[in-house]
Amino acid sequence: MIELPNIPQRPEKPREKGLTMVMDKGISLNEAQMLIDSSEQFIDIVKFGFGTALVTKNIKEKIQLYKNHGIKVYLGGTLFEAFIARNMFSKYCEYIEELEIDTVEISDGSIKMNHNQKCEYINELANKKMTVFSEVGYKSSTKILAPSKWIKLMKKEIEAGSWKVIAEARESGNVGLYRSGGEVRSDLIEEILTKIPKDKILWEAPKKQQQVFFIKLLGANVNLGNIGTHDVIPLECLRLGLRGDTFFNFIQ
Repeated sequence: MIELPNIPQRPEKPREKGLTMVMDKGISLNEAQMLIDSSEQFIDIVKFGFGTALVTKNIKEKIQLYKNHGIKVYLGGTLFEAFIARNMFSKYCEYIEELEIDTVEISDGSIKMNHNQKCEYINELANKKMTVFSEVGYKSSTKILAPSKWIKLMKKEIEAGSWKVIAEARESGNVGLYRSGGEVRSDLIEEILTKIPKDKILWEAPKKQQQVFFIKLLGANVNLGNIGTHDVIPLECLRLGLRGDTFFNFIQ
C-alpha cells in the first residue's frame, strides 16, 4: 500500500484514545458481518442504541461477532435507565452477565437520578472489572447544563471509576453539546477542556460538521461516538486529512 507523508499516526487497537464508537440501531447479523469486513480496524466500540438490545434478533451472536474482532460492546444508556426506573439494577447486572458483556454505559439523560447514586452504580460496576462509560448531559433540548455543572459531574464520575465520560448529543446530534440545528456549542466545549483531560471524554458527534469541529480542535485522535454504520470509513478519512474538510490540517 502506498504511504503518503504527513498522515496522522493512529494508535493500534486496543486504543486508549482516538476511539470510534459506532451505533448499531438494529442492523442484521449479516449487515454486522459486512460492517466488520469493511471497517473492523477502525471500530473500537459498538453501542446497541437505546433499547434495541431487547428486541434485536440474534443479539448474542452479534455481540460475539463484534467481540471476536476486538470490538467492545455495550448496551445503550436508555436501556440501563429503563431497568433503574423499575428498581431492577440487579436484574440489569444479571442481563449483561448473561450476554457476556464486560462494558457498560451508566446514564441519567431521561430519568431523574441522585448523582451520588449514579456514582455508586459506576463504582460498583468498575469494581467488578467492567469497563464503564458514563454519560453526562440531558436528552431533552429544554434542559440546559451550565459548563461548571458539566465539569463537576464529569470529574465525579471519573473519580467513581468511569473509563471515559460521554458528552451527550443523542443520535440526532441536536441536544447537549449542540444547539437544535446541530451547531456546536464551542464555548461549552472549550470550558470543559480547561478542567477535564481530552482523552477522558468521548464526544457524541453523529454529524459530519461536528466530527470536523472536534478533529480540527483536538486532532486526529479525538474520541468520537454515535457514528453511523455507514460513516466509519468517511470518519477515518476525516481523521487522516483525506477529505476536503480536513485536507490542509495535517499537511506541513
